[in-house]
Amino acid sequence: MTTTETDPATAAKATEVIRVDHFVRGRVVPGGAVNYRSRDLGVEFATPEIVLDELVTPRRELPPLLDVPIEEIIDFLVTCGERLVLEENVHLQRAADLIAATNPLPRRVIENLFRSARLRLTKRALWSSIETNFADPAALDGWVERTDHHGQHGALRAFPPRMIHMLAGNSPTGCISSIAQGALVKAVNVFKMPSSDPFTCVAMLRTMAEVDPDHPVVRSMSAVYWRGGDERIERTLYRPQFFDRIVAWGGGDAINNVIKYLGPGLQLVSFDPKTSISILGPETFTSDAVIDAVAEAAAVDVSVFNQEACLASRFIFVSGERSGIETFCARLQSRLGVDRETASETAHPLPGDLRDEIQMLQVLDDEVKVWGRPDGRGLVVLTSDPVEFHPSNKTVNVVHLDSIDQAVRFVNVATQTIGMYPPELKRAMRDRLASAGAQRVVRIGGAAKHVEGGPHDAMFPLQRFVHWMSDEDA
Repeated sequence: MTTTETDPATAAKATEVIRVDHFVRGRVVPGGAVNYRSRDLGVEFATPEIVLDELVTPRRELPPLLDVPIEEIIDFLVTCGERLVLEENVHLQRAADLIAATNPLPRRVIENLFRSARLRLTKRALWSSIETNFADPAALDGWVERTDHHGQHGALRAFPPRMIHMLAGNSPTGCISSIAQGALVKAVNVFKMPSSDPFTCVAMLRTMAEVDPDHPVVRSMSAVYWRGGDERIERTLYRPQFFDRIVAWGGGDAINNVIKYLGPGLQLVSFDPKTSISILGPETFTSDAVIDAVAEAAAVDVSVFNQEACLASRFIFVSGERSGIETFCARLQSRLGVDRETASETAHPLPGDLRDEIQMLQVLDDEVKVWGRPDGRGLVVLTSDPVEFHPSNKTVNVVHLDSIDQAVRFVNVATQTIGMYPPELKRAMRDRLASAGAQRVVRIGGAAKHVEGGPHDAMFPLQRFVHWMSDEDA
């Protein structure tokens, strides 16, 4: 593995242009040749020139991980996960320094995410993903014989794909899950890093290379940055002769940009933008103690990554007495401006156009009430119909309904997580919510908690990543 002697953080301070390195099949490529500006904060950074041939594994070459047992891959990932100790890992430390300049998340939250990153690479978590995605995990390691009810013989294999991953920018450690997924399906992987965090993926891959620079997992991974929509790069890479899947985490524009390249042999696995909500029954407003407890839990769900995460609640649909609901709104607002593990006391202030829209709502409708200010410390807007804008920066729209059943009509295929109270409401409504398009129901306060190995965005992604090959002797 090649390295560079210059400390990226020192270089950033000296030149005011942050150097972004690439990682290509076990080799660090020093940045500095091509300048870009980050989307969120407008910070200038410089990457290496991309050599497209280095990112493509010809189809005549078998994937490096093809004959590596899945047990060995998991053991390697677990060993790498044990190296993800922020206080001891210089690559994570440098990444944290640099992300703080390009990402809207506060430094403390970034460090908290890094400290919990190793939990994504435990043996139990990795095996849970395999066992819930594949009826017979042996198909990952070789050909699995089968016989149909006519006595015809065949065999199946989950063959390693060639994938481009468009990483999300709202969670610095999300790339670690993508790296693990790519390794578990034995893929050849190119990770397109986001402008808000072109650092963590390389930091993780450099950590893996220090464990074993020649390991097939390391040789199967590349992490680079280019500006989304750059046709010079995308018209070359986004071709079925080079890649099987484009795994896209991103906004609508990013997804639409990929779609134009799709065709036979090149498929999109999209984790497209989602909105999460909460649904609270009349039981919420029966006593001050319950109101306080639910307000705290709802604030936890709203505040995840300062409301940057897809699973962060933005709309809370409620039914009950108006006085109790207004008490809830006041207490919810007071709990939004609290320091948490994945949220800061103050998010970025609300944009001016949204401030104007909220003020106009109050002028036009006497029933609209607002608690808090648009200063990033928490704003609650109570209405009888959902607002038309997208609540952000710790802003939540509480919608008062005549009946909690009416909440179903506001659920669609873009609704990801629904936090609910009381918990029994999940069982009562989950079939109707699924029919409307929802993908996940949780207890209020549990949006960021997961049952290991579960689906994401209503699918088991590893199943969709692999190339299912059939050998039939009928």
